[in-house]
Amino acid sequence: MSQSSATQSLCPSPQRVRDLIDALGAGLLERDAAVRLGLLAVLAGEHLLLVGPPGTAKSELARRLHRALDGGAYFERLLTRFSTPEELFGPLSLKALEDDRYERLTAGFLPEAGIAFLDEVFKANSAILNALLTLLNEREFDNGSGRLRTPLVSVIGASNELPADESLLAFLDRFLLRVPVAPVGDDAFDALLALPDDDRSAGACRALSGAERASLLEAAAAIRLAAPALDGMRRLRAFALAAGRPVSDRRWRQTVRLMRVAVAAEGRDAIDALDLWLAPYVVGAAPEDMPALERWFVADWMQAVPQQAPWLTRAVEAFERQLEIEQRAEPEGDDAGNAGKLALARAIGAGGERGDGGMLRIVSRQLEQRLARRWSPVHVAARVAQVDEIAARARAGRDDARSRHDELAAALAGRLWLPPALASTLIGAHARTLAVLDDLLQRLQATREGFAALPVDDGAIDEAPPLPIDLEPLVA
Repeated sequence: MSQSSATQSLCPSPQRVRDLIDALGAGLLERDAAVRLGLLAVLAGEHLLLVGPPGTAKSELARRLHRALDGGAYFERLLTRFSTPEELFGPLSLKALEDDRYERLTAGFLPEAGIAFLDEVFKANSAILNALLTLLNEREFDNGSGRLRTPLVSVIGASNELPADESLLAFLDRFLLRVPVAPVGDDAFDALLALPDDDRSAGACRALSGAERASLLEAAAAIRLAAPALDGMRRLRAFALAAGRPVSDRRWRQTVRLMRVAVAAEGRDAIDALDLWLAPYVVGAAPEDMPALERWFVADWMQAVPQQAPWLTRAVEAFERQLEIEQRAEPEGDDAGNAGKLALARAIGAGGERGDGGMLRIVSRQLEQRLARRWSPVHVAARVAQVDEIAARARAGRDDARSRHDELAAALAGRLWLPPALASTLIGAHARTLAVLDDLLQRLQATREGFAALPVDDGAIDEAPPLPIDLEPLVA
């Protein structure tokens, strides 16, 4: 077996990754994005920052992410301004001190961990933060006079808030993904209360081996950055700069690498436009930045905004008004004497509506049909033709909307990482557009049938067609 074939056989299948996501998210209500981004960060070897109040399952998610990888040690600490380097990096070696060496005993501490969870990470003092900078970025630890390579895969940091001190911005930048977490909403509150107190099966999963992760990373290296995605990255960079959120060159490269891992896990061969859903989590520096970046992705980039078709609405309303006018038009010429009878028939029908006179309503309708103004076949045909012309344009627009909806649905079908709520927002916008167009087309069909059913004077075949209903201001 060739090396590439062996790599492909070790690479976890999309179903394997999906099962892992489901297991990690079991019982973590309204944490779809955090679970997916956490696992993706671990697989890609990137660091994740969870921002939210206490009691929102940040530490539980970190422990589950550790269980998702096989073989790596786990390290967890709550940091305060009184925390000492010994708490994270290990105590000083007394034996080394006897030999005039300043070294730490790192066994069981952060330098030998694969996954680490640092709670209240920004409250550490400068001595700790300076050591963490090298560890997070270089995966190396200065121990005495030597620099040691560490097995660190990912650090999951947690904080109630982001730092306001500019001196901490370099440390903040080490976390590629920043994910806000909040208490569950009202819709999930009942389910939260019903969760078992000690569900040991929650988060249980068959961990990915080191070989599986390595093969996934090797497959990710071959993923292409397709032209639509490249265009999106350019636009995102311009949007970030215009909004005062400059992004470092390192973060752009890390973002593309993260996308490549996501694409490889889904079994695709290229980064596409949808993969920019990660934008709010890599460009947004704070939770308050997220809404604008989400709007950029949904509305500006994906164009997933419900369309109300105002031109078509105004056209339909114009046809409906004209049809009502022509249905209620009184006879002309020799039939003018029937106008009074027609008014009486309508009055009888209105009186029947107020009481139980069902027979009166039937009689009034028969009288209206017999006494109403009759139109030439040319007039009726002209009205129907104009409705058909607008309907054809509307159906073309609906076909285009249906095509966009179906293309998006097909693209979403195989996505593992994109949160379900976001997928629902994207596809829902196109579904609402289709619903609007379907309703307007039904109203158009009703007006067509109304014009076609106008009473016809077969003797008026030479009459000139009516002026078309003026729709130019409406449909331009």
